[in-house]
Amino acid sequence: MAAHRFTPTLLHNTIGPHSPVLTIASGDTVTAATADAHGFDVNGVQIADRPNPMTGPFFIEGAEPGDALLITIRDIRMTRPTGWTFDVLSPNVVDPAAVIRFPARTKTEWLIDTGTGRARLAAPPPSLVNWSVSIEPMIGCFGVAPELGQAMSTATSGRYGGNMDYRGFGPGVEVMFPVSVPGALFFLGDVHACQSDGEIVGTGIETAAEVTFTARVLKGLKIGWPRGMNESEIFTIGNARPLDQALQHATTEMLDWLMTDYGLDEVAASHVMGQNVRYDVANVFNPAYSVACRVSKEALAGLR
Repeated sequence: MAAHRFTPTLLHNTIGPHSPVLTIASGDTVTAATADAHGFDVNGVQIADRPNPMTGPFFIEGAEPGDALLITIRDIRMTRPTGWTFDVLSPNVVDPAAVIRFPARTKTEWLIDTGTGRARLAAPPPSLVNWSVSIEPMIGCFGVAPELGQAMSTATSGRYGGNMDYRGFGPGVEVMFPVSVPGALFFLGDVHACQSDGEIVGTGIETAAEVTFTARVLKGLKIGWPRGMNESEIFTIGNARPLDQALQHATTEMLDWLMTDYGLDEVAASHVMGQNVRYDVANVFNPAYSVACRVSKEALAGLR
């Protein structure tokens, strides 16, 4: 299988039927450069507008509607030693009475030290002078072109993926998307050096990066919502607002997955899920919220 390297000259603020920037075979690996959520590149130069300009789309040969596209995230490499966040919590994640205590939201610079694996505020308040966070890179926004010729803003998400901002989308993770158009048309961007569950300040540590991924077509695998796998778990993602609808999408997709791949009926799958499901509130800032429904592989051992 071939390996490709791609640096974009044009980025997109919608995920949809744009002209492919590169055609690859199923099984190929690509290392693609990305800009940050406001379009600033590796050199700190703004090369695209907000929100979340995407690198791509990549056309994967053989992908057709009714298939699934499996993306393996091989590596996420920070390419800029700085990033940024907003400095106060999003108003929608606290009680209304607390909002009046916050100052006006501003962008705050972070220093990203890949040598030590830590990130810290460039100008911290006195109480945080000796404080830092572990670098845990993740992809905030990625996915495939939606059905019906739609071009969806990179601010939001849906069945096709998009701006899910789930901290579980890091190196070593495999993610499946439902294919709705020939070639799938895969986009990626909005890399974070670190982020909390929920993206509750409205950002992760936004920065430029290089993402290495492998794309593989899963013929005839019809899925409804994004699915993922890591070393110890399988998980599904639901994207919607209100939050309970996102949870319903993720839970239904997990139910369907256990029934089709593990030979369970609704009752058996309900028993397994009822004692083993764990939920992550992936994002509560974007127009569509995101919820992850997780089940450990240990709980599924011997079912296939």
